[in-house]
Amino acid sequence: MKMKGFAMLGIGNVGWIEKDVPKCGNLDAIVKPLAVSPCTSDIHTVWEGAIGERSDMILGHEAVGEVVEVGSEVKSFKAGDKVIVPAITPDWGSLEAQAGYSMHSGGMLAGWKFSNFKDGVFSEYFHVNEADANLALIPEGVDVADAVMLSDMVPTGFHGVELADVQFGDSVCVIGIGPVGLMAVAGAALRGASHLYGVGSRANCVAAAKEYGATDILNYKEGDIVTQIMEKTHGKGVDKVIIAGGDNDTFAQAIEMLKPGGRIGNVNYLGSGDYIKIPRVEWGCGMGHKVIAGGLMPGGRLRMEKLVSLMETGKLDTSKLLTHKFNGFDHMEEALMLMKDKPKDLIKPVVIL
Repeated sequence: MKMKGFAMLGIGNVGWIEKDVPKCGNLDAIVKPLAVSPCTSDIHTVWEGAIGERSDMILGHEAVGEVVEVGSEVKSFKAGDKVIVPAITPDWGSLEAQAGYSMHSGGMLAGWKFSNFKDGVFSEYFHVNEADANLALIPEGVDVADAVMLSDMVPTGFHGVELADVQFGDSVCVIGIGPVGLMAVAGAALRGASHLYGVGSRANCVAAAKEYGATDILNYKEGDIVTQIMEKTHGKGVDKVIIAGGDNDTFAQAIEMLKPGGRIGNVNYLGSGDYIKIPRVEWGCGMGHKVIAGGLMPGGRLRMEKLVSLMETGKLDTSKLLTHKFNGFDHMEEALMLMKDKPKDLIKPVVIL
């Protein structure tokens, strides 16, 4: 049986292809998408070649869907269930998972399988390994478009908050207030941040950041963000920094605005370049207790269930992220190109199937 999918044909080249419907293992599930969303990571993969050459690989790692088949050993899901599919689907029996780093199961970043090591979710059907551990039911009343943001945007932004170890009353700067950064703002606010600075310039992102809890907005087009932070904090800097945008040079700015003893949580995907720069003096000549923690979001059922419970109880509203909605697979390329071109009115597109 054949299916169609929207694929990376090679670096800089995308298009529709036809492939066999994936086979279901004993522990696995086959899912048909109900809603999907392209990501900036797809752009890095295709147009920057960030993970190397890929040929005829179906794109996409953000989806919710309906289960069409489960393996003989799957206990918690059945055909017809509507499920959240996290972008990261680890091998939970791996040594890395047992060590607490499931997202690196099988090697660095190898818990990220969709559109990295195997076909992604922009297809009529897709495969999910270890269904009992890597799927979560969508509760009644949760919109499928809103739920897609739980695949990657919410857990990635929240992981930035975890990596920075935001505590009650911390002053926090979130660099980059695209969809991941906005979820970092929301997560930092839930964690009890006091002064919460968002760095960005697009009007709709600024408005959303304020709704999610940002107390101040710094526009990088209006001057150096380190200078702006130092002015607002009377030269003290901030307790925590979350990097959700920028480039390799952003780390230097984060170090400069961070207090001694502070932490940087990076969840920005660096798609090019060989090195990042750490300013020696501002890093305390190597002894400033300024910690840099960078991590890929955790996946798994438990995390999805906890995050969707925030939506159920009204503590998190992801609908503010969804600026462009499309109906039907035919709009897949249009939605992807929005993420590539990033018009001013874009936060996040979603394709409903």
